[in-house]
Amino acid sequence: MSCSSCCGLSISISIPKEAWTHVDRNDFQRFESMTSGSSSKMKALRMTFLLLLLFIPAMIFIFILAGLTSRTDRHISTMSRPPKTVPIQISEQTFTRLNNTKHLLVSAFMDQRRKGLDIRIIGIFKRDSINPLNCYFWCDGHMSVPTPSEIMVHSDHFGFPYGATDVMCPIPENCYATHVTLVTRPTSDIEPDQLWLPIRNREMKENVNDTFQFDFTVCISNLFGDYNNVLQVAQTLEMYRLLSVDRVVIYNTSCGPELDRLLQAYIQEGFVEVVPWPIDQYLSPSKGWLFSKHGGELHYYGQLTSLNECIYRSMARSRYVLLNDMDEIVMPYQHTNLTSLMDMLQQQHPNTGVFLIENHIFPKKHFEPSKRFHLPQWNGVPGVNLLEHIYSEEPDRKVYHPHKIIIQPRMVEQTSVHEVLKKFGQVFKVPPQVCRLIHVRVPLQGALPIDQLHVDKRLWDFHERLIPNVDMVLRRAGLLNRGAELMDD
Repeated sequence: MSCSSCCGLSISISIPKEAWTHVDRNDFQRFESMTSGSSSKMKALRMTFLLLLLFIPAMIFIFILAGLTSRTDRHISTMSRPPKTVPIQISEQTFTRLNNTKHLLVSAFMDQRRKGLDIRIIGIFKRDSINPLNCYFWCDGHMSVPTPSEIMVHSDHFGFPYGATDVMCPIPENCYATHVTLVTRPTSDIEPDQLWLPIRNREMKENVNDTFQFDFTVCISNLFGDYNNVLQVAQTLEMYRLLSVDRVVIYNTSCGPELDRLLQAYIQEGFVEVVPWPIDQYLSPSKGWLFSKHGGELHYYGQLTSLNECIYRSMARSRYVLLNDMDEIVMPYQHTNLTSLMDMLQQQHPNTGVFLIENHIFPKKHFEPSKRFHLPQWNGVPGVNLLEHIYSEEPDRKVYHPHKIIIQPRMVEQTSVHEVLKKFGQVFKVPPQVCRLIHVRVPLQGALPIDQLHVDKRLWDFHERLIPNVDMVLRRAGLLNRGAELMDD
């Protein structure tokens, strides 16, 4: 006997032939002896008995089928349901507002250097309104369950209401995460306008000895106020190129039209990467570093956040990262380039991931008297000519004196402007006779006369290659005084 159910189950029940034979020889003989008096009654009883014989296996079949169906239903009910799939909106802006908060998110990176944590989201948070957040991940086509976050406001905020902030998230099991978002409370329904951040550095190198795309990256924060110091920028970038720098990342809030043309020329050749930084469209940023003195909502146009963002942007692709401003050059004095400098320093200090470079001020009001490098082709180019400024102040080391930084990014977790806040290795102050900062700007120590300044012509050592390279990029950007150049030829 067999039966096929509507759900595709097939069950067969067979009764051995011997069992039927046993019934014929025993039960039927007794039954006939009891009913020999009446053939019609015997036929009726015989029919009843046959019906009973058919009813019993039928009931057995029904019980078996019911049991199988019950077990199948229980198995289906306990199986994990497919995760909810929803369309997501991916943020394509530098700053992403976090729904139901006053916070801004910037970017997300894979970072598994802290046990139990996988993703670091870099943001700018209102420090007096921080509440718990939950992380959701887009896992190769579906949304994950929420995971709790760990919120870390950077210790350096200089009193401003907003500060650089990291949000750390663990990725749930069985999730190949490609995007992440934050919500103020767990929910089964993400808001339709919720924006998701792509997760960068997902193929992060763990071995610091691996080959990197770049040996040196310079991080420049932030251009603002229609900054248009074209000549100094061109000289600085070309000097860095001579010193073995491979990539310069510049965070740009606003710059002048001539500088924009210069940067576009560098972008086209792949040497410069410009990150739009329109923080003034979201907050009221300060032009100074101290809230009590300069006001505003955020330190120096978000300088702290941009420096940290650049570290993580460069972490998987660059062996070293230099953190400094556009008017500064990290200059080796005993080596011809940064490669040989860092090879020596790293060999002498193998467990060091942070190298502090002392700042030396070259007041831009003092000029080299011979005017040797006052070149006519640069007359129409806006900005400072670095080669004309050779006088430097002696740092006053009895008071706090700032440094800038060369780091191995994989050994740094958080940085400030002049020092690293959280790190995994040692810190070394590089002696100024080995390497120091050439910083052409207004004086730091007031109106010191020239005879109290040091003569430093280190930049002149590179002039034979530096000048034609500067001319070339200015010409490519259409900024060189071509008439003066022809007269000079």
